[in-house]
Amino acid sequence: MLIELLKAVFLGIVEGITEWLPISSTGHMILVEEFIQLNASEAFKEMFFVVIQLGAIMAVVLLYFHKLNPFSPKKSKHQKLETMQIWFKVIVGIIPAGILGTLFDDWLDEHFYNYQTVAIMLIIYGVLFIIIENRNKGKSSKITSFKELSYKTAFGIGMFQVLSLIPGTSRSGATILGAILLGSSRYIAAEYSFFLSIPVMFGASAIKLLKFGLSFTGMEVAILLTGMIVAFIVSVIAIRLLLVYIKNNDFKAFGWYRIILGILVIGYFVLFG
Repeated sequence: MLIELLKAVFLGIVEGITEWLPISSTGHMILVEEFIQLNASEAFKEMFFVVIQLGAIMAVVLLYFHKLNPFSPKKSKHQKLETMQIWFKVIVGIIPAGILGTLFDDWLDEHFYNYQTVAIMLIIYGVLFIIIENRNKGKSSKITSFKELSYKTAFGIGMFQVLSLIPGTSRSGATILGAILLGSSRYIAAEYSFFLSIPVMFGASAIKLLKFGLSFTGMEVAILLTGMIVAFIVSVIAIRLLLVYIKNNDFKAFGWYRIILGILVIGYFVLFG
C-alpha cells in the first residue's frame, strides 16, 4: 500500500504543476504513467486521472475565494456586482466546451487518448505560443481587466477552450492562447483560464465519478485522496509562481518546452513503445 501511495504523491505533484502551466497535464500523465503505473483497475485509473484535478481546482478556490465571492461582507454593492459579472462571463465561457465535452467525452477518449495525438498537440501549440508571442512583441493589450472583458470575447475564449478536449492541447494553453489572440493581457488570460477551470473540472470530475459508480475500496479511497491533497498543495505554489512569472515574461519558454516534450514523447514510444 505504501508504494501505491507514493505513486499517488508523485502523480499529484505532476498534476499540480502541469494543470496550470500551458504544457498539458494529460500529456505529462500519459508519459509518467509509462513509468509509474498504479496497481488498480483500468476504470479506476481513468477516473483517477480526471478526479485528481479536484485537488488542483481547490487551490484556485482558496487563492481567489475573496475575489470570486459575490457575497463577501467586505465588498461594496458595486464590487459584488462586478464579482457577479465575472461569474456570468465564466458561465458564457464554459458553454461551448461544456456542451461538446458532455456529448463527445467517450468518443474523444476512444479516438484521441493516445501518445501520437498528445505529442502532435504538444508540438503544434508549442509552435503557436512562440509565433503568437513574437507577433505580439511590443504591442499593448486591449483587455487589462475583467471590466474590459466583454461577453462576446468571453464566449470567443470559450470556443478556444473547446480545442482542449483533444488530449495534449492543454486546457490552460488553449484558453490563454485564445485570450491573447483576442486582445487580453497575459495576466487576465491566465486568471480567466483559472476561473473557467472551476466549473469545467467540477463537471468533468462529476461525470467520471458517476461513470465509475462511486464504489471504492479502501485502497482506492486512500490513493485518490492522497493524489488530490498533493495536487492541491502543489497547485497553490504553481499558480502563485506562474502569476509572478508572467508579469515580466512571455509564454515562449512554455512553447519551447512543449516542442521538446512532444519530440521526447514520440521518440520514447517509437523506441520503447
